[in-house]
Amino acid sequence: MSSRAIYVPDRDAFVPTSWARGPWGQTISGHYVGGLLGHVIERDAADPDLQPARFTVDLMRPAAIDHPVHVTTEVVREGRRLKLVDATMSQAGTVVARASALFLRRGDQPQADRFTTTVAMPDIPSDPPTRDVLTLVWSFGKNGEQPSLGLDAWGYAGPKYVWAKELGQVVAGTELTPFVRTAQAGDFASSLTHFGADGLPFINADYTLTLSRLPEGAWIGLAALTHDSHAGVATGTAVVVDEKGPIGTATATALANPGFKPPREFS
Repeated sequence: MSSRAIYVPDRDAFVPTSWARGPWGQTISGHYVGGLLGHVIERDAADPDLQPARFTVDLMRPAAIDHPVHVTTEVVREGRRLKLVDATMSQAGTVVARASALFLRRGDQPQADRFTTTVAMPDIPSDPPTRDVLTLVWSFGKNGEQPSLGLDAWGYAGPKYVWAKELGQVVAGTELTPFVRTAQAGDFASSLTHFGADGLPFINADYTLTLSRLPEGAWIGLAALTHDSHAGVATGTAVVVDEKGPIGTATATALANPGFKPPREFS
């Protein structure tokens, strides 16, 4: 499995492999930028008694696929009930992305019911024959029927869903943990909520994932809840689920990027 990894560790750096390439050119996918930031934050700051409750990634500039990246972390605040951690990704001495993670101490759960918006996710399809991808993506449109490999099902104005499963590792030789799996999936909030009949005319500048619990199982799903845009600035929100039900939300802000349509087959 190590040959199907997004990064290879090299002393204090991470070398992107060809799998890291995103749909916007010779750059690292934001999906995998977030995955590495989540991996290093969890490596440096995780605590079994703390729930990773919020994870925000700022995609500050394109990260070239042909240069190593470095990630540093800093515990900004640590108290009895919370820990706040910042991470910075740099390339050739220039900061290309940063992340912030909030960990909260688990405790007793209040028993009364509270209102929430319910979403009915489509069933997870059977795995297709072997695919030359590192992230398996099933997209759904309309009534959650007729799943499509890649993003084709989102090419209309209406409800949208996605089920995704990671097939490799973020860093060669390391386990893909539930948190890192979900940290990567949070980036789908942008394409899911900003896709339309004209494809994907927005490129996201960030995404934020919130989690009430860690996911169980290999599949992570998202259902689009909102899209709002004006004068080329867009916001979108999605509910995040695992195979048992809702676990949190993901939001993304984006800018119009006219004249470009990314390939709909995710890699």
